[in-house]
Amino acid sequence: MTSVTATADLEHEKRLAAARSLEFVRDGMYLGLGSGSTATIMLQMLGQRVRQGLRLAGVPTSEASRQLARQVGIPLVGFDQVSQLDLTIDGADEVDQDLNLIKGGGGALLREKVVASFSRRVIIITDSSKQVAQLGGFPLPVEVVRFAWQPVADRLRHLGAQTDLRLDRDGSPALTDEGNFILDCDFGPIDDPAGLDRTLNAIPGVMEHGLFVGLANVLVVGHHDESRVIER
Repeated sequence: MTSVTATADLEHEKRLAAARSLEFVRDGMYLGLGSGSTATIMLQMLGQRVRQGLRLAGVPTSEASRQLARQVGIPLVGFDQVSQLDLTIDGADEVDQDLNLIKGGGGALLREKVVASFSRRVIIITDSSKQVAQLGGFPLPVEVVRFAWQPVADRLRHLGAQTDLRLDRDGSPALTDEGNFILDCDFGPIDDPAGLDRTLNAIPGVMEHGLFVGLANVLVVGHHDESRVIER
């Protein structure tokens, strides 16, 4: 299979997953609006349904998803207006059989985790390439305060991770929407996601990390010409 064909197949799977996820959306809901390539497809589809009369409002997980939601006509609210969301639909970089996730490849991990945490249900949409037997093939993003990124990187290396400061194309450190740095950390296969979650949360200077443990309720995955729904 050529790379062009493989890319087209994954794009098709993303569209299948995005479309299937909208079956969970009901009139009057407050939604968490995810970030990333599959969530972008979902937002475009959701915008079409809003233009057809579906009533809802969303909290975006990134500035990129905020801008797209506005472009497609999805009404937006903030946590100053609503404290609990009915549903969040978001993507993932990896998902294991227990629906634990690695997220943050696009840099929106902090807002994504906040939005997921204040949602009654979290639906993750992916293509089939994101399903893994064990997390850790994708480097784990760790969002850190800028002035402490070096000692935090040292601490992470002592935990066994290979760490790289994420850079923009011009070679400067990439900034999250909250103005923090990101360390991309290769821990190898992650045997205990919940344990690593607790360890990272205890490091001063770590603002958030891309391990999402126990937050996802439903996985909708595109697989060849069908979509599959897996519930935790």
